[in-house]
Amino acid sequence: MGSFGMFPSSPSSSCGYLLQELKWGKISLKERILLELEQECINMYRRKVDSANILRVRLHQALADSEAEFTNLLLSLGERSFPGRPEKLTGTLKQQLDAITPALHEMQLRKEEQMNQFREVQTQIQRIASEIAGHQPDCNVLVNEGDLSLKKLDEHQNELQRLHIEKVVQNLAEIMAMDASMIISDIHTSVLGGSTAQQSRNISDTILEGLKSKVEQQLKDEKRKRTEKLYKLGKALTNLWNLMDTSIDDQQKFYYMNIYTSSAPTNHILRPGSLSIDIIHQTGSAKSKQNERLFLKKLSELREICKKSHLEVPLGSEMDKIMNLIMSGEMDHDDLLVIMEEHISQPKEEARSRKDIMEKVKKWMASCEEEQWLEEYIKDENSYSVSRGAHKNLKRAERARIIVNKIPDLVELLMANTKIWEDERMKIFLYDKHSIEEQ
Repeated sequence: MGSFGMFPSSPSSSCGYLLQELKWGKISLKERILLELEQECINMYRRKVDSANILRVRLHQALADSEAEFTNLLLSLGERSFPGRPEKLTGTLKQQLDAITPALHEMQLRKEEQMNQFREVQTQIQRIASEIAGHQPDCNVLVNEGDLSLKKLDEHQNELQRLHIEKVVQNLAEIMAMDASMIISDIHTSVLGGSTAQQSRNISDTILEGLKSKVEQQLKDEKRKRTEKLYKLGKALTNLWNLMDTSIDDQQKFYYMNIYTSSAPTNHILRPGSLSIDIIHQTGSAKSKQNERLFLKKLSELREICKKSHLEVPLGSEMDKIMNLIMSGEMDHDDLLVIMEEHISQPKEEARSRKDIMEKVKKWMASCEEEQWLEEYIKDENSYSVSRGAHKNLKRAERARIIVNKIPDLVELLMANTKIWEDERMKIFLYDKHSIEEQ
Protein backbone atom coordinates (compact mmCIF):
# COMPACT_ATOMS: atom_id res chain seq x y z
CA MET A 1 0.00 0.00 0.00
CA GLY A 2 2.68 2.44 -1.00
CA SER A 3 0.13 4.94 -2.18
CA PHE A 4 -0.21 6.33 1.25
CA GLY A 5 3.27 7.71 1.09
CA MET A 6 1.94 10.81 -0.68
CA PHE A 7 0.25 12.17 2.42
CA PRO A 8 2.15 14.88 4.24
CA SER A 9 3.63 13.93 7.55
CA SER A 10 2.59 15.99 10.54
CA PRO A 11 2.44 15.12 14.22
CA SER A 12 -1.27 14.49 14.43
CA SER A 13 -2.91 14.77 11.01
CA SER A 14 -0.82 12.77 8.53
CA CYS A 15 -2.15 9.51 7.17
CA GLY A 16 0.85 7.67 8.63
CA TYR A 17 0.16 8.89 12.08
CA LEU A 18 -3.49 7.99 11.76
CA LEU A 19 -2.59 4.51 10.57
CA GLN A 20 -0.41 4.01 13.61
CA GLU A 21 -3.44 4.66 15.75
CA LEU A 22 -5.04 1.52 14.40
CA LYS A 23 -4.39 -1.61 16.48
CA TRP A 24 -3.98 -3.97 13.59
CA GLY A 25 -3.16 -6.95 15.72
CA LYS A 26 -6.34 -6.79 17.67
CA ILE A 27 -8.76 -6.42 14.70
CA SER A 28 -6.90 -8.45 12.02
CA LEU A 29 -8.40 -6.21 9.23
CA LYS A 30 -5.32 -4.32 8.16
CA GLU A 31 -5.31 -5.18 4.46
CA ARG A 32 -9.03 -4.67 3.90
CA ILE A 33 -9.25 -1.39 5.76
CA LEU A 34 -6.24 0.02 3.95
CA LEU A 35 -7.85 -0.91 0.64
CA GLU A 36 -11.09 0.80 1.58
CA LEU A 37 -9.24 3.92 2.67
CA GLU A 38 -7.34 4.04 -0.58
CA GLN A 39 -10.56 3.64 -2.58
CA GLU A 40 -12.24 6.40 -0.66
CA CYS A 41 -9.29 8.68 -1.36
CA ILE A 42 -9.42 7.85 -5.05
CA ASN A 43 -13.17 8.58 -5.15
CA MET A 44 -12.66 11.90 -3.42
CA TYR A 45 -9.91 12.87 -5.87
CA ARG A 46 -12.17 11.85 -8.76
CA ARG A 47 -14.97 14.01 -7.47
CA LYS A 48 -12.62 16.93 -7.10
CA VAL A 49 -11.24 16.40 -10.59
CA ASP A 50 -14.74 16.03 -12.06
CA SER A 51 -15.89 19.15 -10.26
CA ALA A 52 -12.87 21.05 -11.57
CA ASN A 53 -13.49 19.77 -15.09
CA ILE A 54 -17.17 20.75 -14.92
CA LEU A 55 -16.25 24.22 -13.68
CA ARG A 56 -13.68 24.57 -16.46
CA VAL A 57 -16.23 23.48 -19.05
CA ARG A 58 -18.79 25.90 -17.63
CA LEU A 59 -16.28 28.74 -17.65
CA HIS A 60 -15.30 27.86 -21.22
CA GLN A 61 -19.00 27.80 -22.21
CA ALA A 62 -19.78 31.02 -20.34
CA LEU A 63 -16.81 32.72 -21.97
CA ALA A 64 -17.79 31.41 -25.40
CA ASP A 65 -21.42 32.45 -24.85
CA SER A 66 -20.32 35.90 -23.72
CA GLU A 67 -18.09 36.35 -26.74
CA ALA A 68 -20.83 35.06 -29.05
CA GLU A 69 -23.42 37.35 -27.45
CA PHE A 70 -20.99 40.26 -27.68
CA THR A 71 -20.45 39.54 -31.37
CA ASN A 72 -24.22 39.24 -31.96
CA LEU A 73 -24.78 42.51 -30.13
CA LEU A 74 -22.20 44.23 -32.32
CA LEU A 75 -23.92 42.84 -35.43
CA SER A 76 -27.39 43.72 -34.12
CA LEU A 77 -26.37 47.28 -33.26
CA GLY A 78 -24.50 47.63 -36.53
CA GLU A 79 -21.14 48.32 -34.92
CA ARG A 80 -17.74 46.87 -35.81
CA SER A 81 -16.14 47.18 -32.40
CA PHE A 82 -16.64 48.42 -28.87
CA PRO A 83 -13.90 50.45 -27.12
CA GLY A 84 -14.64 48.91 -23.72
CA ARG A 85 -13.89 45.36 -24.86
CA PRO A 86 -10.31 44.03 -24.20
CA GLU A 87 -8.46 43.44 -27.45
CA LYS A 88 -6.95 40.17 -26.14
CA LEU A 89 -8.20 38.08 -23.24
CA THR A 90 -5.44 36.75 -20.94
CA GLY A 91 -5.21 35.03 -17.57
CA THR A 92 -7.41 32.30 -16.17
CA LEU A 93 -10.84 31.55 -17.56
CA LYS A 94 -12.41 33.33 -14.59
CA GLN A 95 -10.22 36.38 -15.20
CA GLN A 96 -11.08 36.38 -18.90
CA LEU A 97 -14.80 36.13 -18.10
CA ASP A 98 -14.54 38.94 -15.55
CA ALA A 99 -12.71 41.06 -18.14
CA ILE A 100 -15.40 40.76 -20.83
CA THR A 101 -18.46 40.96 -18.54
CA PRO A 102 -18.49 44.80 -18.04
CA ALA A 103 -18.27 45.42 -21.81
CA LEU A 104 -21.00 42.84 -22.40
CA HIS A 105 -23.21 44.48 -19.79
CA GLU A 106 -22.65 47.87 -21.42
CA MET A 107 -23.63 46.45 -24.81
CA GLN A 108 -26.76 44.88 -23.31
CA LEU A 109 -27.76 48.27 -21.91
CA ARG A 110 -27.17 49.88 -25.29
CA LYS A 111 -29.28 47.20 -26.93
CA GLU A 112 -32.10 47.83 -24.46
CA GLU A 113 -31.93 51.56 -25.18
CA GLN A 114 -32.02 50.89 -28.92
CA MET A 115 -34.93 48.50 -28.42
CA ASN A 116 -36.85 51.21 -26.57
CA GLN A 117 -36.17 53.72 -29.34
CA PHE A 118 -37.24 51.24 -32.02
CA ARG A 119 -40.35 50.33 -30.03
CA GLU A 120 -41.33 53.98 -29.59
CA VAL A 121 -40.79 54.85 -33.26
CA GLN A 122 -42.54 51.71 -34.52
CA THR A 123 -45.47 52.33 -32.15
CA GLN A 124 -45.90 55.82 -33.58
CA ILE A 125 -45.57 54.46 -37.12
CA GLN A 126 -48.26 51.87 -36.43
CA ARG A 127 -50.57 54.41 -34.78
CA ILE A 128 -50.33 57.00 -37.57
CA ALA A 129 -50.54 54.35 -40.30
CA SER A 130 -53.71 53.01 -38.64
CA GLU A 131 -55.19 56.52 -38.43
CA ILE A 132 -54.47 57.05 -42.12
CA ALA A 133 -56.01 53.67 -42.97
CA GLY A 134 -59.00 54.38 -40.74
CA HIS A 135 -58.79 51.49 -38.28
CA GLN A 136 -57.66 50.87 -34.71
CA PRO A 137 -53.90 50.33 -34.21
CA ASP A 138 -52.55 46.96 -33.05
CA CYS A 139 -51.28 47.14 -29.48
CA ASN A 140 -48.50 44.60 -30.14
CA VAL A 141 -45.35 46.06 -31.66
CA LEU A 142 -42.70 43.52 -32.70
CA VAL A 143 -39.14 44.82 -32.84
CA ASN A 144 -36.63 42.95 -34.98
CA GLU A 145 -33.76 42.39 -32.56
CA GLY A 146 -31.53 41.21 -35.39
CA ASP A 147 -31.15 44.72 -36.80
CA LEU A 148 -31.02 47.55 -34.26
CA SER A 149 -28.52 49.63 -36.21
CA LEU A 150 -28.65 53.40 -36.38
CA LYS A 151 -29.17 53.06 -40.13
CA LYS A 152 -32.31 51.00 -39.56
CA LEU A 153 -33.47 53.45 -36.89
CA ASP A 154 -32.99 56.31 -39.37
CA GLU A 155 -35.11 54.41 -41.89
CA HIS A 156 -37.89 54.04 -39.33
CA GLN A 157 -37.63 57.71 -38.37
CA ASN A 158 -37.81 58.69 -42.04
CA GLU A 159 -40.87 56.48 -42.38
CA LEU A 160 -42.38 58.14 -39.31
CA GLN A 161 -41.69 61.59 -40.73
CA ARG A 162 -43.20 60.56 -44.05
CA LEU A 163 -46.32 59.28 -42.28
CA HIS A 164 -46.53 62.50 -40.25
CA ILE A 165 -46.51 64.51 -43.46
CA GLU A 166 -48.94 62.12 -45.11
CA LYS A 167 -51.24 62.53 -42.11
CA VAL A 168 -51.00 66.31 -42.42
CA VAL A 169 -51.79 65.96 -46.12
CA GLN A 170 -54.76 63.74 -45.31
CA ASN A 171 -56.10 66.11 -42.64
CA LEU A 172 -55.78 69.13 -44.91
CA ALA A 173 -57.28 67.18 -47.79
CA GLU A 174 -60.23 66.11 -45.62
CA ILE A 175 -60.83 69.68 -44.48
CA MET A 176 -60.80 70.87 -48.09
CA ALA A 177 -62.59 67.73 -49.42
CA MET A 178 -59.66 66.81 -51.65
CA ASP A 179 -58.30 63.37 -52.59
CA ALA A 180 -55.25 62.82 -50.36
CA SER A 181 -54.17 59.65 -52.18
CA MET A 182 -54.05 61.49 -55.50
CA ILE A 183 -51.97 64.29 -53.98
CA ILE A 184 -49.46 61.86 -52.47
CA SER A 185 -49.38 59.83 -55.68
CA ASP A 186 -48.66 62.98 -57.68
CA ILE A 187 -45.84 63.87 -55.29
CA HIS A 188 -44.24 60.44 -55.62
CA THR A 189 -44.57 60.58 -59.40
CA SER A 190 -43.08 64.05 -59.67
CA VAL A 191 -40.26 63.25 -57.24
CA LEU A 192 -39.40 59.71 -58.33
CA GLY A 193 -40.19 59.90 -62.02
CA GLY A 194 -39.42 56.50 -63.53
CA SER A 195 -37.48 55.16 -60.53
CA THR A 196 -37.84 51.52 -59.54
CA ALA A 197 -39.17 50.40 -56.17
CA GLN A 198 -35.62 49.72 -54.96
CA GLN A 199 -34.50 53.18 -56.05
CA SER A 200 -37.50 54.76 -54.36
CA ARG A 201 -36.41 53.31 -51.03
CA ASN A 202 -32.97 54.80 -51.51
CA ILE A 203 -34.23 58.38 -52.01
CA SER A 204 -36.66 58.63 -49.13
CA ASP A 205 -35.13 61.96 -48.08
CA THR A 206 -36.01 63.39 -51.49
CA ILE A 207 -39.55 62.10 -51.13
CA LEU A 208 -39.84 63.71 -47.71
CA GLU A 209 -38.61 67.02 -49.08
CA GLY A 210 -41.12 66.74 -51.90
CA LEU A 211 -43.93 66.01 -49.48
CA LYS A 212 -42.89 68.84 -47.18
CA SER A 213 -42.67 71.28 -50.08
CA LYS A 214 -46.06 70.17 -51.39
CA VAL A 215 -47.70 70.57 -47.99
CA GLU A 216 -46.16 73.95 -47.20
CA GLN A 217 -46.34 75.53 -50.63
CA GLN A 218 -49.65 74.23 -51.91
CA LEU A 219 -51.97 72.66 -49.36
CA LYS A 220 -51.26 75.07 -46.53
CA ASP A 221 -51.47 78.03 -48.89
CA GLU A 222 -54.70 76.68 -50.31
CA LYS A 223 -56.08 76.14 -46.80
CA ARG A 224 -55.14 79.69 -45.82
CA LYS A 225 -56.76 81.14 -48.95
CA ARG A 226 -59.94 79.13 -48.48
CA THR A 227 -60.09 79.98 -44.79
CA GLU A 228 -59.71 83.69 -45.47
CA LYS A 229 -62.26 83.56 -48.27
CA LEU A 230 -64.80 81.66 -46.20
CA TYR A 231 -64.17 83.97 -43.25
CA LYS A 232 -64.94 87.02 -45.38
CA LEU A 233 -68.00 85.34 -46.85
CA GLY A 234 -69.17 84.37 -43.38
CA LYS A 235 -68.77 87.87 -42.01
CA ALA A 236 -70.58 89.35 -45.00
CA LEU A 237 -73.37 86.78 -44.74
CA THR A 238 -73.80 87.48 -41.02
CA ASN A 239 -74.03 91.22 -41.68
CA LEU A 240 -76.62 90.58 -44.37
CA TRP A 241 -78.62 88.38 -41.99
CA ASN A 242 -78.67 91.26 -39.51
CA LEU A 243 -79.68 93.76 -42.21
CA MET A 244 -82.44 91.51 -43.52
CA ASP A 245 -83.61 90.23 -40.11
CA THR A 246 -83.11 86.66 -41.32
CA SER A 247 -84.79 84.04 -39.15
CA ILE A 248 -82.73 81.69 -36.98
CA ASP A 249 -84.11 78.73 -38.93
CA ASP A 250 -82.66 80.08 -42.17
CA GLN A 251 -79.36 80.81 -40.48
CA GLN A 252 -79.11 77.26 -39.11
CA LYS A 253 -78.54 75.97 -42.62
CA PHE A 254 -75.12 77.56 -42.34
CA TYR A 255 -74.33 76.60 -38.74
CA TYR A 256 -70.77 75.71 -39.75
CA MET A 257 -70.19 79.41 -40.45
CA ASN A 258 -70.19 80.12 -36.71
CA ILE A 259 -66.54 79.11 -36.58
CA TYR A 260 -65.68 81.93 -38.98
CA THR A 261 -67.77 84.76 -37.61
CA SER A 262 -66.74 84.97 -33.94
CA SER A 263 -62.99 85.54 -34.19
CA ALA A 264 -59.95 84.98 -36.39
CA PRO A 265 -60.39 81.78 -38.42
CA THR A 266 -56.98 80.36 -37.44
CA ASN A 267 -58.16 79.88 -33.85
CA HIS A 268 -60.59 77.11 -34.73
CA ILE A 269 -60.25 73.38 -35.23
CA LEU A 270 -61.78 72.66 -38.60
CA ARG A 271 -63.95 69.62 -39.23
CA PRO A 272 -63.57 67.48 -42.37
CA GLY A 273 -65.06 69.14 -45.44
CA SER A 274 -65.47 72.53 -43.79
CA LEU A 275 -63.17 74.16 -46.37
CA SER A 276 -64.42 72.28 -49.40
CA ILE A 277 -65.10 74.06 -52.68
CA ASP A 278 -68.77 73.10 -52.33
CA ILE A 279 -69.00 74.79 -48.93
CA ILE A 280 -67.37 77.94 -50.28
CA HIS A 281 -69.69 77.92 -53.30
CA GLN A 282 -72.74 77.37 -51.09
CA THR A 283 -71.73 80.22 -48.82
CA GLY A 284 -70.98 82.47 -51.77
CA SER A 285 -74.35 81.58 -53.30
CA ALA A 286 -76.11 82.31 -50.00
CA LYS A 287 -74.34 85.65 -49.81
CA SER A 288 -75.39 86.48 -53.40
CA LYS A 289 -79.00 85.59 -52.61
CA GLN A 290 -78.96 87.76 -49.50
CA ASN A 291 -77.42 90.57 -51.54
CA GLU A 292 -80.17 90.06 -54.11
CA ARG A 293 -82.80 90.27 -51.37
CA LEU A 294 -81.17 93.43 -50.05
CA PHE A 295 -81.10 94.90 -53.55
CA LEU A 296 -84.77 94.07 -54.17
CA LYS A 297 -85.67 95.54 -50.79
CA LYS A 298 -83.87 98.78 -51.57
CA LEU A 299 -85.28 98.80 -55.11
CA SER A 300 -88.78 98.40 -53.69
CA GLU A 301 -88.09 101.29 -51.31
CA LEU A 302 -86.88 103.39 -54.24
CA ARG A 303 -89.93 102.57 -56.34
CA GLU A 304 -92.27 103.36 -53.46
CA ILE A 305 -90.67 106.78 -53.03
CA CYS A 306 -90.90 107.45 -56.76
CA LYS A 307 -94.48 106.23 -56.86
CA LYS A 308 -95.61 108.49 -54.02
CA SER A 309 -93.90 111.50 -55.56
CA HIS A 310 -94.81 110.48 -59.14
CA LEU A 311 -91.13 110.44 -60.08
CA GLU A 312 -89.51 108.41 -62.80
CA VAL A 313 -87.84 105.23 -61.54
CA PRO A 314 -84.11 104.95 -62.49
CA LEU A 315 -83.41 103.21 -65.76
CA GLY A 316 -83.94 99.46 -65.74
CA SER A 317 -80.62 98.91 -67.49
CA GLU A 318 -78.81 100.51 -64.57
CA MET A 319 -80.62 98.27 -62.09
CA ASP A 320 -79.87 95.23 -64.26
CA LYS A 321 -76.19 96.11 -64.20
CA ILE A 322 -76.23 96.22 -60.41
CA MET A 323 -78.03 92.87 -60.30
CA ASN A 324 -75.44 91.28 -62.58
CA LEU A 325 -72.63 92.52 -60.36
CA ILE A 326 -74.38 91.00 -57.35
CA MET A 327 -74.91 87.62 -58.99
CA SER A 328 -71.31 87.46 -60.16
CA GLY A 329 -70.09 88.18 -56.63
CA GLU A 330 -68.29 91.35 -57.71
CA MET A 331 -70.37 93.62 -55.48
CA ASP A 332 -70.49 93.32 -51.69
CA HIS A 333 -73.36 94.49 -49.57
CA ASP A 334 -71.38 97.53 -48.42
CA ASP A 335 -70.96 98.76 -51.99
CA LEU A 336 -74.55 97.82 -52.76
CA LEU A 337 -75.83 99.86 -49.83
CA VAL A 338 -73.77 102.87 -50.90
CA ILE A 339 -75.02 102.72 -54.49
CA MET A 340 -78.66 102.13 -53.58
CA GLU A 341 -78.60 104.82 -50.90
CA GLU A 342 -77.36 107.22 -53.55
CA HIS A 343 -80.24 106.22 -55.83
CA ILE A 344 -82.71 106.55 -52.95
CA SER A 345 -81.36 109.80 -51.52
CA GLN A 346 -81.90 111.69 -54.77
CA PRO A 347 -85.65 110.87 -55.06
CA LYS A 348 -86.03 111.54 -51.33
CA GLU A 349 -84.50 114.98 -51.66
CA GLU A 350 -86.51 115.73 -54.78
CA ALA A 351 -89.69 114.50 -53.09
CA ARG A 352 -89.13 117.01 -50.28
CA SER A 353 -88.59 119.83 -52.78
CA ARG A 354 -91.74 118.83 -54.70
CA LYS A 355 -93.94 118.57 -51.63
CA ASP A 356 -95.63 121.98 -51.94
CA ILE A 357 -96.20 121.57 -55.68
CA MET A 358 -97.47 118.01 -55.23
CA GLU A 359 -100.02 119.19 -52.68
CA LYS A 360 -101.30 121.78 -55.15
CA VAL A 361 -101.32 119.19 -57.96
CA LYS A 362 -103.40 116.85 -55.81
CA LYS A 363 -105.73 119.73 -54.91
CA TRP A 364 -106.00 120.73 -58.56
CA MET A 365 -106.73 117.13 -59.65
CA ALA A 366 -109.35 116.83 -56.93
CA SER A 367 -110.90 120.10 -58.15
CA CYS A 368 -110.96 118.74 -61.70
CA GLU A 369 -112.78 115.64 -60.47
CA GLU A 370 -115.34 117.87 -58.75
CA GLU A 371 -115.71 119.89 -61.96
CA GLN A 372 -116.35 116.72 -63.93
CA TRP A 373 -118.89 115.57 -61.38
CA LEU A 374 -120.64 118.93 -61.50
CA GLU A 375 -120.88 118.80 -65.30
CA GLU A 376 -122.43 115.35 -65.16
CA TYR A 377 -124.78 116.50 -62.42
CA ILE A 378 -126.02 119.43 -64.47
CA LYS A 379 -126.58 117.21 -67.50
CA ASP A 380 -128.62 114.78 -65.46
CA GLU A 381 -132.38 115.48 -65.98
CA ASN A 382 -133.24 114.02 -62.61
CA SER A 383 -130.79 116.13 -60.68
CA TYR A 384 -133.54 118.56 -59.54
CA SER A 385 -136.22 115.99 -58.85
CA VAL A 386 -137.54 115.55 -55.37
CA SER A 387 -136.15 112.16 -54.62
CA ARG A 388 -134.45 110.55 -51.74
CA GLY A 389 -130.90 111.88 -51.38
CA ALA A 390 -131.46 114.77 -53.79
CA HIS A 391 -130.74 117.38 -51.09
CA LYS A 392 -127.30 115.85 -50.52
CA ASN A 393 -126.47 116.19 -54.20
CA LEU A 394 -127.61 119.81 -54.09
CA LYS A 395 -125.25 120.56 -51.22
CA ARG A 396 -122.38 118.82 -53.00
CA ALA A 397 -123.14 120.76 -56.18
CA GLU A 398 -122.91 124.02 -54.23
CA ARG A 399 -119.52 122.99 -52.79
CA ALA A 400 -118.36 121.86 -56.26
CA ARG A 401 -119.24 125.26 -57.79
CA ILE A 402 -117.15 127.00 -55.12
CA ILE A 403 -114.18 124.65 -55.78
CA VAL A 404 -114.48 125.01 -59.56
CA ASN A 405 -114.50 128.78 -59.28
CA LYS A 406 -111.14 128.60 -57.51
CA ILE A 407 -109.51 126.42 -60.18
CA PRO A 408 -108.09 129.32 -62.27
CA ASP A 409 -106.35 130.83 -59.26
CA LEU A 410 -105.12 127.39 -58.18
CA VAL A 411 -103.75 126.65 -61.65
CA GLU A 412 -102.06 130.04 -61.81
CA LEU A 413 -100.40 129.48 -58.42
CA LEU A 414 -99.40 125.93 -59.39
CA MET A 415 -97.80 127.07 -62.61
CA ALA A 416 -95.95 129.88 -60.83
CA ASN A 417 -94.54 127.52 -58.18
CA THR A 418 -93.61 124.99 -60.85
CA LYS A 419 -91.80 127.68 -62.85
CA ILE A 420 -89.79 128.68 -59.78
CA TRP A 421 -88.89 125.02 -59.06
CA GLU A 422 -87.84 124.45 -62.67
CA ASP A 423 -85.71 127.59 -62.77
CA GLU A 424 -83.90 126.64 -59.56
CA ARG A 425 -83.12 123.13 -60.74
CA MET A 426 -82.87 123.85 -64.45
CA LYS A 427 -85.07 120.94 -65.43
CA ILE A 428 -88.71 120.20 -66.23
CA PHE A 429 -91.01 119.29 -63.37
CA LEU A 430 -92.45 115.92 -64.37
CA TYR A 431 -95.49 114.25 -62.97
CA ASP A 432 -95.67 110.60 -64.09
CA LYS A 433 -93.23 111.39 -66.91
CA HIS A 434 -95.32 114.38 -68.09
CA SER A 435 -94.96 118.10 -67.48
CA ILE A 436 -97.63 119.98 -65.55
CA GLU A 437 -98.74 121.74 -68.72
CA GLU A 438 -99.44 118.36 -70.33
CA GLN A 439 -101.66 117.18 -67.50
